Amino acid sequence: MPYIHFTEEQKLRANAADLVEFLRFKGEPLIRSGPEFRMSNNHSVTVQGNEWYDHATEKGGGPVSFLKEFYGMNYQEAVLTLLNEDTGQFCPQVATPKKKVKKEFALPPANDTNKRVFAYLLKHRRLDRDVLTAFVRMGLVYEDQKYHNAVFVGQDKDGVAHHAHKRSTNSQGKSFRMTVEGSDFRYAFNWPGHNSHLLVFEAPIDMLSFISMHTDGCWPKYSYVALCGTSSQPMLGMLERYPQIDTVHFCLDNDQAGQLATKRLAKLARDKGLAVDALVPVLKDWNEDLCANFQQSMEEQQNEQKLS
Repeated sequence: MPYIHFTEEQKLRANAADLVEFLRFKGEPLIRSGPEFRMSNNHSVTVQGNEWYDHATEKGGGPVSFLKEFYGMNYQEAVLTLLNEDTGQFCPQVATPKKKVKKEFALPPANDTNKRVFAYLLKHRRLDRDVLTAFVRMGLVYEDQKYHNAVFVGQDKDGVAHHAHKRSTNSQGKSFRMTVEGSDFRYAFNWPGHNSHLLVFEAPIDMLSFISMHTDGCWPKYSYVALCGTSSQPMLGMLERYPQIDTVHFCLDNDQAGQLATKRLAKLARDKGLAVDALVPVLKDWNEDLCANFQQSMEEQQNEQKLS
């Protein structure tokens, strides 16, 4: 492609293209996550307006860099595509850059009971009742009032909430999950233990599932954190608040994104002089393992009943 000179006005227009509209025009399925959207084929990548961020690699940028990163275009191809001046193939709307105003964090109002949350997490996710009850009593899990979502709360050492992650409790149809606006990821869903070990997970339900598989009475001694994605901030926040931690166990998903994040986070932990290892689920994540174990146990009981 011959060299093309772009004016400053053209460069600004290209980098003001609305990535959400661009991806919709391309037919890319998107998943809403609060004010952002996640790419369905890569949950670590979020887009909002004319900005993108990859939580796995912790890098991001504007529309031009997005097309270079994910569509393999060079600079000229990306700008022409976003300006819609080459073939007319794409037609993204132009987003007016908005000044971001940080919203003050507030927990969603709680429902009078936690019946739907207990029903969903016990019957469909197969969590251990005693484990779930321990988190509920600490104010770390509850049911919101408006939509009956499960809310997973991230607290500081004094029990003050700074982060919340919501997940729908419907067992059928499209699921919903999002982080409450204004959340501080340094305080994502966590359990502070007393020994020197920290276990790191991608999602709150993965964390609770792992604990449900290890109910030997010792689990409260360990520290746990759910990244609510693959950002390093929750892990680094735990290490800062609990300096007794000297060993980090990475328990992320058994997929490419999870394993790449494990390598990246493990390097950060090693650079701090910490011991690290990886615990990998047999299936995609710890909840799939937990549900599979439950199903196997039920089948074994049924077979025993048939033989007796």
